[in-house]
Order: sequence, then C-alpha cells, then structure tokens
Amino acid sequence: MNFKENKTIKIAVVAIGLLILPLLAQQAGNAWVRIIDIALLYVLLALGLNIVVGFAGLLDLGYVAFYAVGAYMFGLLASPQLTDTFPAIAAMFPNGLHTPWWVIIPLGAVLAGGAGVLLGAPTLKLRGDYLAIVTLGFGEIVRVFMNNLDAPINITNGPKGIAQIDDISMFGVHFGKTQELFGMEFPKVTNYYYLFLALVLIGIVVCYRLERSRIGRAWMAIREDEIAAKAMGINTRNLKLLAFGMGATFGGVSGAMFASFQGFISPESFSLQESVMIVAMVVLGGIGHLPGVIVGALLLSALPEVLRYVAGPLQAMTDGRLDASILRQLLIALAMIGIMLSRPRGLWPSPEHGQDVTPDTLPVNPHAHLTPGEQIPPPVTPIVPTAK
Repeated sequence: MNFKENKTIKIAVVAIGLLILPLLAQQAGNAWVRIIDIALLYVLLALGLNIVVGFAGLLDLGYVAFYAVGAYMFGLLASPQLTDTFPAIAAMFPNGLHTPWWVIIPLGAVLAGGAGVLLGAPTLKLRGDYLAIVTLGFGEIVRVFMNNLDAPINITNGPKGIAQIDDISMFGVHFGKTQELFGMEFPKVTNYYYLFLALVLIGIVVCYRLERSRIGRAWMAIREDEIAAKAMGINTRNLKLLAFGMGATFGGVSGAMFASFQGFISPESFSLQESVMIVAMVVLGGIGHLPGVIVGALLLSALPEVLRYVAGPLQAMTDGRLDASILRQLLIALAMIGIMLSRPRGLWPSPEHGQDVTPDTLPVNPHAHLTPGEQIPPPVTPIVPTAK
C-alpha cells in the first residue's frame, strides 16, 4: 500500500467518523449533540480570527463585534421584530420577513466584512497593545449599541433581545424540524450539525488556500516584520484591510448561524468575555496553524460544558459552600494555565512560526579543536595569479 492510498483511507475514515458522530452522541442525549454544534461554531470563529491574528499578526480583541453583526442581521431579517415595529414593512411583507438562506449567508458575510474594513481603516498605523485596545473598544461599542437601540425607535429590542427567529430551510429540508431518513430520526441539533460541519469544511479550505497564496505569504511577512515587508514593496495598508475584512466574514456567517440555531439573541451573548475566549482558542491551539486552531477551539468550547458535570458533584461534596458556576470557571482557568505552562507555543504550534535557535542551527566554530592557550593560526591569503 503506497502513501497515496494510505492517505485516502485515513480521509475516508475521518469522513465516516464525522458523519456518524452526532448519531452516536444522540444516544446519550441531544445535549451532547448541542455541545458539538456550538463547538463547530467556535471553530468557524477561530478560523476567522486566525486570519487576523495568526496570518497577519494583528491582535484583535473586538472580534465578537462581527459575530454580533451577523447574528442581528439574521435576527432582524428573519423574525417579527421589524414588522412589529414598522407598519410600512408589515404592509410590504404581510406574511412576515422570512429571508432565505441563500440571501442570509452572503449578506452576513458582506456586512461583517464591511464592518471589518470599517474597523481596520482607522487602525492601520497602530500595532500591538494600542491596536488591541482600539479593537476592544470597537467590540464594546457594538454591544452597547445593540443594547440601547430600543429607543426612541425599537430596532434591536434592547436587552430583551430578539426572539422567534426562523430556522434555516435548505433544499426542501427544514432544519428546525425532526427529519426521518432510513428509519432514523434526525432532530434539530443533528440537522444543524451537518450544516455547521459543511461551513467549517468550507472555511478550512478557504483558510488553507489563503495561507499558501501570495496574499497569505504577504500577511506572514507583515506579521514577522512590517517595516521589512513594506521595504520589499508589499502594500501593507491594503493587505491589513483585507485581513480584517476576510476574518470578519467568518464572524458574520457564524453569527447568522448562531441566531438561527438559538432562535433568540441578546447583547449578553456578545460580551468581551466571548471575544477573549476566541482569542484564547487561537493562542492555545497554536497561532497561525490551522490544525492547532481547530484543536484549541474544540477544546475550549467543549471544556466548559463538560466541566458542568464535574463542578456539580464538587459543589455537593462541600454542602453547597462552593458555587458551581464559579468553580467551573476556576477549573477552566487552571486547565488553560497548565496547558500554556507545558506548551508555551500552543497545543499544536506551526513549525514555521516562532522557531527558536537550536544548537543544530548555530554556526560551526572552526577553532573548537584548539586547546586552551593555543594561538589561532593566521588566515591564509590566497595567491591570485597575475595576467601576463
């Protein structure tokens, strides 16, 4: 069996495993399938942030803002919110706003991408900590904006959020209803699993192609040394804007899928903690390395839910003296600290990013064989023959 056949078999096994994973998890309860669904959404978010942080080296602490833009875009276009607020819209759409998926997904990507360019334009000359502070402020501005846009005209419904958001219907399949196929039942969480898995696979392919393209190489040059990249003729301004825009599109699509999956959104879902958690996924997995980012996103998104089953018994053992939610956050923090102490470059770091100088790469000392006190022989001057 040659290498190509072996690789094909591995890919086939992984594909079959991903297809039957929700069916196996469904036997233990739909809650486990829901955890996997949320984990896939975070993988999509981490892939988008990795374009900004991992490829271009731009620290973005306000990435959750693009997540919110996509979610509220879907919530407003696929719920009774706008028709209840504006009679003119209700007259134009007597059956309500039920925007199809082939409009929602591209529109979410375009709107979030535009927001990314809008954020990147005034921050082109900022780096490091200053860029992080500005992006953090942008994320908080979006959250506060959504939280207060219920007066004088109620658009986002403020802190009460938007409810009754439509489920996605695609190719005659209503993802919010239980489907039957070959005698097996596919509930809502399982239907959305396959949709999220398809989007994640598309995102992986896009990121893989970007990483190996001329644009990806230019991003990495900016990440390593922006001054040198600019001196080599790379248009750092346009490439930074492109990085912000491309990364934001992933956040917009993820937000739209989150709104449809939850059926309800509110500003509390897009807090600073969410943005910090997405950054931690990229850093913990391995900055700039796609497999590492995926592993980090799966671990940090599933770990809090799994630790619910650990924090509960610990709270019972102390007769309720410890709060389960606080204990769960403590366990997550301890796990992250332990991982970063043992793996400073991430769980699965990139082999090309952040390599240290090892003894194998150091120059060889030509005089290492001399004993202490022995003089270094003078250099030999080459004899150059003269032309007659």
